[in-house]
Amino acid sequence: MATPATPERQAFYDSIEGSNLAPLWERLHRLITREPVTPALPALWRWAEVRPYLMQAGGLITAKEAERRVLILENPGLKGQTSITHSLFAGLQLILPGEVAPAHRHSPAALRFIIEGEGAYTAVDGERTTMRPGDFVITPSWTWHDHGNDTEEPMVWLDGLDIPIVRLLDAVFAEPGEADAQAVTRPEGDSTARFANNMLPVDWQPAVKTSPIFNYPYDRTRESLEFLRNSDAPDPCHGHKMRYVNPATGDWAMPTIGTCMQLLPQGFATRPYRSTDGTVFVVVEGRGESRVGDQVFQWRPHDIFVAPSWAWVSHQAEDEAVLFSYSDRPVQEKLGLWREQRGNA
Repeated sequence: MATPATPERQAFYDSIEGSNLAPLWERLHRLITREPVTPALPALWRWAEVRPYLMQAGGLITAKEAERRVLILENPGLKGQTSITHSLFAGLQLILPGEVAPAHRHSPAALRFIIEGEGAYTAVDGERTTMRPGDFVITPSWTWHDHGNDTEEPMVWLDGLDIPIVRLLDAVFAEPGEADAQAVTRPEGDSTARFANNMLPVDWQPAVKTSPIFNYPYDRTRESLEFLRNSDAPDPCHGHKMRYVNPATGDWAMPTIGTCMQLLPQGFATRPYRSTDGTVFVVVEGRGESRVGDQVFQWRPHDIFVAPSWAWVSHQAEDEAVLFSYSDRPVQEKLGLWREQRGNA
């Protein structure tokens, strides 16, 4: 509750402003709130509306000119902040046939979730991986990476980065590569063979907190979800939901971004749920609708929507549906800040 204003108090506030001082008691009620307060709003980006703009951008600027030809998914409540939540970036990247997005590296970590096209590649620290729809691909902090498309079709994926977190800490660094494409020093599938088959090289020790696997293929993810659907009852708030993990630690696959995939059986309606991590959802399969706060979004494959921190969320699947999602939950958990609340039916 704001303190009553008086002429004497205002004169005092004006006098201390020149010394770069301000009264906390005038701002405390806005800083320490009873529940999370965010200007971020629920929002939906329909693939049918966004894709033509993305293809139009492909005719206006090359991937090399742009360095990264990306259309930002900017939260309508955070205009000008280049973010989809207070802590995360989202954008749709297009690589046309024959193009290369040149090599560079930066301190923000990135994920790629493949939306459209099959057969283009991303290279991370000397290893290439072929990308297919539904794959979750990691670019760890400060690793060289480039992307290329040797196919005859456009390739589109969602970029998710922790740029706002790294900027908050004033820790952003970036460096261009010496060539458009980095040298390939390991065969494709090397990291999968070493780390993704319930085994680790005997003397290997992780040097970073990010998963040593950098491509989590959708066919494996879908197989796990299907097994879960056939063997367990769905969680009332999530359906059948799994998180991607770092096999070396059992922790989240990325230290700053938590990634999940969930299956909603046909006709299934979740109970309301909210948590402190604002979450970005991508529709992989199926049709349905989600209520986010006071908004209702009807969705189809490739649509993207965001649920701000502490907004009530519920889903209803018309068909059997699969949703990919990412949030800043790992950061909040490590700081002891993450909370959730489950609603009643």
